[in-house]
Amino acid sequence: MKIILPALILLATTIFPQTNNHKSLQELESTIKQTQDRFDKFSFKLKSFVEQEKKSVGLGIIYSLLLPGMGELYADAYGIGKYFTIADGVLWGTFIGMNAYSSWQKDNYQTYAAGHAGVNNSNKDENYYATIGNYSSVENYNNEKALERNFDEMYDTEAYFWKWNSTEERQAYREMWTTSEQVNNDIRFVVGGLILNRIASAINAARLVSSYNSRLQEEVSWNFSVGFSNQPNLPTSLAFNFQTTF
Repeated sequence: MKIILPALILLATTIFPQTNNHKSLQELESTIKQTQDRFDKFSFKLKSFVEQEKKSVGLGIIYSLLLPGMGELYADAYGIGKYFTIADGVLWGTFIGMNAYSSWQKDNYQTYAAGHAGVNNSNKDENYYATIGNYSSVENYNNEKALERNFDEMYDTEAYFWKWNSTEERQAYREMWTTSEQVNNDIRFVVGGLILNRIASAINAARLVSSYNSRLQEEVSWNFSVGFSNQPNLPTSLAFNFQTTF
């Protein structure tokens, strides 16, 4: 706005000449019209300047969806946005750490199953690893499914063989598998947190960009009036009233 104030001063000095009693009414009317025309042109340029300085709400939203806090930075309000950026960093760190821990636990229980139950880990799905923690051997599992007449759920005893040496070993495996699954479930909450953090930042960025544009619009306001001034012992003159705030 620094460039606007000198412009206003220059405008005022060029369009606010005083007149005296010797000027005709026609000359006064011409002066008023010229003054108003110049003021209208200046107002148009000033409004154009304000429009160019405004920021896009949509762009602020996109920035925050890509990286929380960037929409606030775009709105010149990163003092608030930095908390969204910090939260995003913490959530990503948590996600990476939990994902690594879950993979480590998965490797542990698969290695444990191979060493203590004779499991061949090739081409086995998650249901298989969940099942072997509940039954002492593939024979016991197949017998139960046969009694339930769920023959399609029975395993091939060679390809899907397992047999625990003791209940304690099976329970130890079950604990490792449960821990890994629990971490996997918790990762979903972290992913949800990442999404919610972006949505919250986008909403906040939209609000801040709108506030920025409103402040920009309010920073420049003016009042302009033209009239005759009749003062005792002084000639009649044109009186211009021009008020502006920044």
